[in-house]
Amino acid sequence: MKKYRHLFFDLDHTLWDYDRNVQESLSELYEVYSLENLGVPSNYDFYKAFIKVNHGLWDYYDKGKIDKITLRKERFRRIFDQLGAHKIEVPVEMEEDFMHRTSSKPHLFPYSKEILEYLKEKYDLHIITNGFDESQAKKISASGINNYFKLIVTSETTGHKKPDKRIFEYAMRQLATYSEECLMIGDNPISDVEGAKSASIDQVYFNPKGLDIGVEATYTIQGFKELEKFL
Repeated sequence: MKKYRHLFFDLDHTLWDYDRNVQESLSELYEVYSLENLGVPSNYDFYKAFIKVNHGLWDYYDKGKIDKITLRKERFRRIFDQLGAHKIEVPVEMEEDFMHRTSSKPHLFPYSKEILEYLKEKYDLHIITNGFDESQAKKISASGINNYFKLIVTSETTGHKKPDKRIFEYAMRQLATYSEECLMIGDNPISDVEGAKSASIDQVYFNPKGLDIGVEATYTIQGFKELEKFL
């Protein structure tokens, strides 16, 4: 078995349960802003529209087609359009409120803290995320996992987004290490698996839903307990 020194974790959709935390926040916004009166049919429709629009905007952001300001400015305007509600009715403070509420949510995937507790005795743990500095820091703090990580690398800090190998190379330079000593753990087959491959880093594909999408990773797991079998 290969001996690693450094384990890199993705954050959103890997440790931090993005969907659950977002759904809670959107449910709160729906009530606080009385969105039914603004033409948003239901809380469920609001969430579904958010997922579709947000995914599209992040895809544009990851490809460098839009910046952070545009993503946040356009997000709820496009959601209202998607739902047939009038976008000029979007409360101006909704984006900021959404960011604060969501980043303050604590929900992690099952066994996250337990596996971090187990791994910290054997490896140095770090995060590599495409998220923004402020929001990712809040998520890590709110979920109570900040003390597990020695290095947190964001795309905003480095100027490079996964799967660009330069974000992984930046992390390795900060740690004065090399690829053979590192392992990347994440849910995204492109950003995390292919990105780590491009930097010659072994990968763990975290696939909790057991999706069959033809990913060839060094290891594949559905739950964090499985990491104990080889780490």
